[in-house]
Amino acid sequence: DISVLVVYFIFVMVVGIWSSVRANRSTVGGYFLAGRSMTWWPIGASLMSSNVGSGLFIGLAGTGAAGGIAVGGFEWNAAWVLVALGWIFIPVYISAGVATMPEYLAKRFGGQRIRIYMSVLSLLLYIFTKISTDIFSGALFIQVSLGWDLYLSTGILLLVTAAYTVAGGLTAVIYTDALQTVIMVGGAFALMFIAFSKVGWYEGLMERYMSAVPSVTVANTTCHLPRSDAFRMFRDPISGDIPWPGLVFGLTVLATWVWCTDQVIVQRSLSAKSLSHAKAGSVLGGYLKLLPMFFIVMPGMISRALFPDEIGCVAPEVCQSVCGASVGCSNIAYPKLVIELMPMGLRGLMLAVMLAALMSSLTSIFNSSSTLFTLDLYHRFRPKASERELMIVGRLFILLLVCVSLLWIPIIQTANSGQLFDYIQSVTSFLAPPITAVFLMAIFWPRANEQGAFWGLMSGLVVGLIRMILEFSYSAPSCGQPDRRPAILADVHYLYFALILLALTCLIIAAVSLATPPIPKENHLYVFFLPHFNEKVYTCQGCGLSSGSDSDSSPPPEPRWRRAALWLCGLTGPNSGSAPPVNEHDGLDSLKENPFWQRVCNVNALLLLTVNVFLWGYFF
Repeated sequence: DISVLVVYFIFVMVVGIWSSVRANRSTVGGYFLAGRSMTWWPIGASLMSSNVGSGLFIGLAGTGAAGGIAVGGFEWNAAWVLVALGWIFIPVYISAGVATMPEYLAKRFGGQRIRIYMSVLSLLLYIFTKISTDIFSGALFIQVSLGWDLYLSTGILLLVTAAYTVAGGLTAVIYTDALQTVIMVGGAFALMFIAFSKVGWYEGLMERYMSAVPSVTVANTTCHLPRSDAFRMFRDPISGDIPWPGLVFGLTVLATWVWCTDQVIVQRSLSAKSLSHAKAGSVLGGYLKLLPMFFIVMPGMISRALFPDEIGCVAPEVCQSVCGASVGCSNIAYPKLVIELMPMGLRGLMLAVMLAALMSSLTSIFNSSSTLFTLDLYHRFRPKASERELMIVGRLFILLLVCVSLLWIPIIQTANSGQLFDYIQSVTSFLAPPITAVFLMAIFWPRANEQGAFWGLMSGLVVGLIRMILEFSYSAPSCGQPDRRPAILADVHYLYFALILLALTCLIIAAVSLATPPIPKENHLYVFFLPHFNEKVYTCQGCGLSSGSDSDSSPPPEPRWRRAALWLCGLTGPNSGSAPPVNEHDGLDSLKENPFWQRVCNVNALLLLTVNVFLWGYFF
């Protein structure tokens, strides 16, 4: 097992070093957007692995074990919004000539307060949700699988992750993501086949899951019984744990935020060398997102079928002894399957899969957070900062995030594992819909203005925070306890709340925009309808990268150790006087596409959506 892990780390470091060496790391565009030179296949693989963190392996398998296949709809829904990303959102972002999402809002609406608010909110969401979830899940897996020291193993993991993220920028992150996607999918499929063979394939799973009842139950309750609709995607709109209107429509609100407006995801597509490569990357990502239903959700259900007393426990004292969480032990479904079913060596492979999931999502968050902080916040307050200064600040911010991640470990350790995932889900559904609403109105309604967008965001934030405070004030009842929550919590599913909050925010944006003066006509260039008729990319004043000093005098030679350190950090380029934000014009600088590849992308997008609809219908 350990030798497999060593080989994995060697592979990752080799790919990280190789991509760092070949990358243009000395410019803002090269470091934060990979020089806009990426091809479709690493973009698609990176879209997948950036989203599928270790938290998804633990959380999806656990929810599948507890409630059945419906949670797989969270993955299948992604195909539709990924197509929207490639065909609707990316052309608009290219037209605007932006590197970050808050920068797009600043150019679309004018003013800076929305840009600063969005940057700060995104950074807080990354630190308090994504980083914490991934580290918790990775740590849980390491503890359950190997019993290693939590602080030491997580510390080493973070340092290795930070090393190539700091050195290579987005190029290194995307190429290592591509490697980790291969490892992740290959290892997860290996476990899936072993697990299915143990229960008698799909028919055996249906039979054994429905009879997976723990030996110790709570009297006069039905909590211990598997759901009667466990093998159905579309569940009752009132009583279902994941009601079908919420899964189809409410989830799309959250998915649009994740896939079309979140810096972590969009940054990968913006690094493409052409619009066709960005579209093809979205299609590949959509195909890859069809797979977690089969190699994460169903293995979670198999885990409950094989180990009903541990994974399906309902008695608080039993659950506490099994996994240290009185509310339930479904979160250990995936690690339990690995330990019990995988032979020596393959167990190491599965640990490598979990580490790949953890590292790929952490590197993505580190790089995107660094981009947001450097270009949207730091450069805003130091507009004359040199290119070298921005490079140093971006790398130092990644190191700061590593320190914050390490400080999170003791907090995460004491958190209840069941509550943590509810917390992550809640935070997203309460804070994301207003962001989705602002981007939708910005892209599809030219009349939307800065005042409307700002007050829509603020109103949506207040309503979301009120619901979040209520959610944390009244916890969901355990098995056998009466539900004393107010009706707004007990009867309004969080996916329905996301829809309500989206509609409310859109209404406020529309009302305030119509009651205030319209924005200048030039800002209308950044809506969806215009870019398709115009090949020009509109850029802000001075967005081109500066070309360096005009002085003929050469600086004195530096010591070798200093040159080596500067090379490692990608600081060997010219130290220009002032470096405005990114706009590399040798890559994504036009909406023009080769007609043949445009048709190939269109056909594949239709094929992806056809396969997606078939799967929804088959598991209806």
